[in-house]
Amino acid sequence: MHSKVVSRESNMAGIIYFPYHLSILILFVVLIIFVLGLLYIGLLGLAFRKLGLPTYLIFTLLISAFIFSSINIPVFKMKTRRIAITSEYISFFGIKYRIPIVREVEDDMVVAINVGGALIPVAFSIFLILKLPFLINDYLLGILVVSIATFLMAKPVKGVGIVTPALLPPIVAAITALLISPGYSSFIAYVSGTLGTLIGADLLNIPRFKDLGASIVSIGGAGTFDGIFLTGIIAVLLA
Repeated sequence: MHSKVVSRESNMAGIIYFPYHLSILILFVVLIIFVLGLLYIGLLGLAFRKLGLPTYLIFTLLISAFIFSSINIPVFKMKTRRIAITSEYISFFGIKYRIPIVREVEDDMVVAINVGGALIPVAFSIFLILKLPFLINDYLLGILVVSIATFLMAKPVKGVGIVTPALLPPIVAAITALLISPGYSSFIAYVSGTLGTLIGADLLNIPRFKDLGASIVSIGGAGTFDGIFLTGIIAVLLA
């Protein structure tokens, strides 16, 4: 799992892109159809319905997060060092030869936030926290556990991003939620899996972004989105 990085050739128009490979896209579509089908016939989502959340709202949440995962909003810039390849020419007996020169240069990197992988799930997490405020201690414990687990597994990879296993956040969030509050496990799993992933994989690693050698890095994009999206799926299954 990793925060999406766009190569140096990208410009500001490049903040709109899909953060996943075609095979992952197909997998997500299949998961959405499967889960929404079970929600539609009433086999899933009982806990959400008891909370007064209609089935169509869960439909909207999952589909919106998926669709808007291609949109990234620039937040700020930071300095980064990247490898640049330039050319020099030498003349020998009247013939010019191209000599590639590899050097490290300092440049600006745009730090963006992904709409589907950060803004939408964070907004829904805040809604759940406000809807069930008596679970605040459970929420905080779950967020802490997922944040620590994700941070410990996170690794910065040049040209790729902050990499963590995609299944780690949803599994840790689900197990933690079932242990601390089985009756409200779906809500705690969603909140802790979402906020814990963003904190552990992205926010705590912002100081390491400068070493990624990219022009754009997106919080909640690509692999981070994978973990958050799967957290939503598992939360619905737990419900």
